[in-house]
Amino acid sequence: MDIYDVMRTTGAVREFTGEPLPDETLTRILDNARFAPSGGNRQGTRVVVIRDQATKETLADLCATGFRRYIAQQRNGENPWNPLHPMGVSAEDLAAVRVRRPAHLIEADVVLVVCVDLGVVAAFDQGLDRIGVVAGASVYPLVWNILLAARNEGFGGVLTTMAVPEEPAVQELLGIPGEFAVAAVVPLGKPVKQVRKLRRRAVSEFVTRERFDGPAF
Repeated sequence: MDIYDVMRTTGAVREFTGEPLPDETLTRILDNARFAPSGGNRQGTRVVVIRDQATKETLADLCATGFRRYIAQQRNGENPWNPLHPMGVSAEDLAAVRVRRPAHLIEADVVLVVCVDLGVVAAFDQGLDRIGVVAGASVYPLVWNILLAARNEGFGGVLTTMAVPEEPAVQELLGIPGEFAVAAVVPLGKPVKQVRKLRRRAVSEFVTRERFDGPAF
């Protein structure tokens, strides 16, 4: 596929046909995705390939904490898990939320857990009075390359982070050392429906010249 076609049609895939994603194809996906950049080219990422059904189901169960707060805040008119605005949902209302297992983790042919070694990342924003985001530059390009490569091979998936609030349990489940952060859980499989056109803002709506408040590009 043309690279621009891949970029314009790599949507979030959460429904899978059940068709196998062979190890040979997954190896090709990862072999190409590994050329993603990372800070200082330290390549401090690790990927755990999960096919065991029981492990996938446990990962799905560990998403309950993330989903429960997400749903509760959404119902309350809040932006879920937002770092600038504290949660306004009571503990009682939060506990009352019932959540379903995320089917896309259970039904995907393979689930990738992508981790990053915090001992090698450069978090230039660690001294700022806000949530840190810069360290993600050393791991999320790889995750996106995986999704692009999967699309090129006729498969699809989605970058999920709902399990991250239960990171210690994920680390214990998969034997992940404490110095590694869980950055993403990525289910992959053959899409039930392949998106052909994604809806995104026009360039002029989010790009400006010279300054944040400058004229539209």
